[in-house]
Amino acid sequence: MSLDDKVGQMTQADRSALSNVSDVAAYRLGSILSGGGSAPSPNTASSWADMYDNFQRQALSTPLGIPMIYGIDAVHGHNNVVGATIFPHNIGLGATRDPDLVRRVGQATAEEVSGTGIDWTFAPCLCVARNDRWGRTYESFSEDPALVSQMSTIIDGFQNGGPSAILATAKHYVGDGGTTGGRDQGDTQLSEADLRAIHLAPFRAAVQRGVASVMVSYSSWNGAKMHGNKYLITDVLKGELGFSGFVVTDWAGIDQLDGQSGFTASEITTAINAGVDMVMVPTDYKKFVSLLKSEVQAGRIPMSRIDDANRRILTEKFAFGLFERPLTDRSYTSTVGSAAHRAIAREAVRKSLVLLKNSGNVLPLAKAGGKIFVAGKDADDIGNQSGGWTISWQGASGATTPGTTILQGIRDAVGSGAQVTYSRDGSGIDSSYRAAVAVVGETPYAEGQGDRTGSMGLDSTDLATLQRLTASGVPVVVVLVSGRPLDVAGQIDRWNALVAAWLPGTEGRGVADVLFGDYAPTGKLPMTWMRSADQEPINAGDGKQPLFEYGFGLGYATASPSPSPSPSVSPSASPSPSPSPSPSASPSASPSPSPSPSPSPSVSAGTGGCAVAYRPNDWGSGFTADVTVTNTSAVALNGWTLQWTFGGDQKVTNAWNATVTQSGRQVTAANASYNGTIGANGGTANFGFQGTYSGSNPAPAAFTLNGAACAVR
Repeated sequence: MSLDDKVGQMTQADRSALSNVSDVAAYRLGSILSGGGSAPSPNTASSWADMYDNFQRQALSTPLGIPMIYGIDAVHGHNNVVGATIFPHNIGLGATRDPDLVRRVGQATAEEVSGTGIDWTFAPCLCVARNDRWGRTYESFSEDPALVSQMSTIIDGFQNGGPSAILATAKHYVGDGGTTGGRDQGDTQLSEADLRAIHLAPFRAAVQRGVASVMVSYSSWNGAKMHGNKYLITDVLKGELGFSGFVVTDWAGIDQLDGQSGFTASEITTAINAGVDMVMVPTDYKKFVSLLKSEVQAGRIPMSRIDDANRRILTEKFAFGLFERPLTDRSYTSTVGSAAHRAIAREAVRKSLVLLKNSGNVLPLAKAGGKIFVAGKDADDIGNQSGGWTISWQGASGATTPGTTILQGIRDAVGSGAQVTYSRDGSGIDSSYRAAVAVVGETPYAEGQGDRTGSMGLDSTDLATLQRLTASGVPVVVVLVSGRPLDVAGQIDRWNALVAAWLPGTEGRGVADVLFGDYAPTGKLPMTWMRSADQEPINAGDGKQPLFEYGFGLGYATASPSPSPSPSVSPSASPSPSPSPSPSASPSASPSPSPSPSPSPSVSAGTGGCAVAYRPNDWGSGFTADVTVTNTSAVALNGWTLQWTFGGDQKVTNAWNATVTQSGRQVTAANASYNGTIGANGGTANFGFQGTYSGSNPAPAAFTLNGAACAVR
């Protein structure tokens, strides 16, 4: 390969910025992308496939015939394509607590992406959102790094589908969810130990799953821009974690290194030498190619770094079959928006719903008889229920793409003897209705525009709608469509029921499935729900009293707090599902606000059928460990306690998803209130902890679960 070939492979341009399609060959471009809303006309699956093949034929016409790779933000389905299946955003998927479902979502998305020729998605976002003010909170599976790590199974869905496999991207490396004030592209001010425990852990899981690429974050760590952080990109990601894929920048990410607009030769050198392999220069690829060549020729970027970047990029192109199958596999084109994929999305919607309040068991609603009143700006709006990153970057209200609105789902669910009346603003309701369903919440946004620095409550339109409904005296069920928890404590006492529906996507029938009792609600909060906006940031284990704690979620047989959840302090130890910003010196007990009764963590007798996977990640004198407990017996466990003995001088300092205590080298981990049941025949529970050690850090040799010895995996 010539230097021109190598520099070209490291260059990524947006389709809309190409002067001519022949520039793909002329500049040996290794990659093209579509930014949010950058689509062919007409915006159909076949048009995308035709466009892709046109670009690819240019790449194949070069002397070496190296295929280009096309990247797109398919972050909740193939969301740039009209008619594609739009799945719930990640915050909803986190609420499902179902890693296999998330894997199937990834595989369905990969099939639709493949059907348009594209072979690379800039997903999943493995951010750990620690402040709900952040406009990308909905792209986070959870505030809990252990849960985010579990949901990395979506990578398997993207990458392991045979001919339909596409490259996944773990983003944004690292710490984007922890910026001060929840400011997008801001500064994450944390110790290295906390950065590793909270934000690095999901990337370790992604690397273990063989993720093909990692995208660097716009954000900074203690004032240093990530795009130039050689320690974290090269030493930690590629060295310590063993990442063998390639590192790509975010959109024009290197432009920000010197704080000035545009990029310079110095910024290119800084980023490439820090370990960046491919640079997203969406609108100025010609200048980038020229400057990168000059920096290499001047010796400021060693050829060894260029060769390493090319090996990484080309290895993934070979691994995903681009050399053997460079053009669109049209057998997958018909899967875009298919009934099978929409069925998976509908399942994901109903499993993502979190029932937060159900006074008087108003839910589930009866299907037959009487009248139901439906209101709210989000009830009959595909754009609102899908959120940002849908057809366009920021998303939009209205009928942006085919699908089923929540209102239509309700109408489809009721029997012939029931009447459904819809009024967007709630006008016209009277006492003759047996229930009112208010679908309210946010309108679409993405990063930047979605940051909320002030109030975080419902807008005046929603409040006026709800006032009309509650004044009628009819039982009111609120379905909240939002990309994050909202400040509703001042209104919730006037509602009979509250369901967090997140951003469900195109399959509104999934909401009706739960409202009318075809399926019981099973979702659990992936984020701590604030009592007021001034509590932000609020996360489990930080001592603040939330409206609803992390992991909370009612079922139809569960007692509901009434009329409004209020905290009660328990004298028992409170498990922290993710490390607090300043881990305490010991895993001591702390009071836990609880809005409703929790299952008792009583320990059942050991069954003898269990296995434990213990995965440590150590650095210097500190480490974290992710622990998965599998129940291999035919009997479900109601409450569990795992015990082991450290083989060295290790001390637990902080834990999440379990209460961990230590006496000498003996350690005991007991379940949290929300993960006390481990299903039979392969059910699992996960928890993690942070610790320190001196000398060596050997993994425990044996574990007992409820007193019975377990296999060690």
